[in-house]
Amino acid sequence: MTASDVARNDWYPVAIDNLLKTGQSEVAVLMQEELTISRGDDGVVKVTAQDGRDCPVTISYGHVWSSIGHPDHALFDIPEAHEDGRRMVDCGPVRVKASPLRVVENFLDIAHFPFVHTDILGAEPHTEVEPYKVEIRDTVDEVWATKVRFFQPQAAKSAEDGQMTDYMYRVPAPCTSILYKTCPPRPGSWDVIALFVRPISEDLCDAYAWMALYDETSKQSDLIQFQQMIFLQDRSILENQLPRLLPLDPKMEVPTRADTTSIAYRRWLKRKGMTYGAQLVAR
Repeated sequence: MTASDVARNDWYPVAIDNLLKTGQSEVAVLMQEELTISRGDDGVVKVTAQDGRDCPVTISYGHVWSSIGHPDHALFDIPEAHEDGRRMVDCGPVRVKASPLRVVENFLDIAHFPFVHTDILGAEPHTEVEPYKVEIRDTVDEVWATKVRFFQPQAAKSAEDGQMTDYMYRVPAPCTSILYKTCPPRPGSWDVIALFVRPISEDLCDAYAWMALYDETSKQSDLIQFQQMIFLQDRSILENQLPRLLPLDPKMEVPTRADTTSIAYRRWLKRKGMTYGAQLVAR
């Protein structure tokens, strides 16, 4: 496949399922192609391209997913989405003037917590990123970071005090990242926070946050507001990063030990041939 095929033949979120009402339609742009998403009287969701062709559709994790190509694989599985007792929270899209790959990589970055999410996800003097494990799992073709620990003043909406928080990161698709983190009200369990990104163009995207939480007390609106506040803090940084596209040439940006996940992610993208939203060489 060409680099264009790799990007076109993947799944992307195009709408929030429960906001798409029967008999209504909405428009989303995917890689500069306009799509119409509609729900018929029979409840079936249809995605139609600008030239009238039907696009593939799957509904998972509170979102309608589609593609402008022909995916030869099913959408990735998030097993926690099927567990009893979890609250599923759709946080809605945030538009970001940045490469979709930049947005995913930012989600994987721990070192920025004390400086961008001060007194929430991080705080000085707790700035050191302890060594952690990163691997590209060839059997499932995913990037994983495990044994990640970081001090957080408020790890989640349900958290009352600061704590050392355990993390795992999973990248099952180029434009998706899933975070597993310590669940404050349920020790031993993981909260799940996912970021689903739809490329509008190579340097513009919509990012949808979705959560599967063990939290019986917080209001839904508070959970959404908390997550959107965090992401809006990221947006101001993302929209000022240069170059706007994600560099895949290791000589273009100098990584540190804390960037191990980013290094693996970029290597994985290059190996897959996913270059939409990426810059291959210095200009």
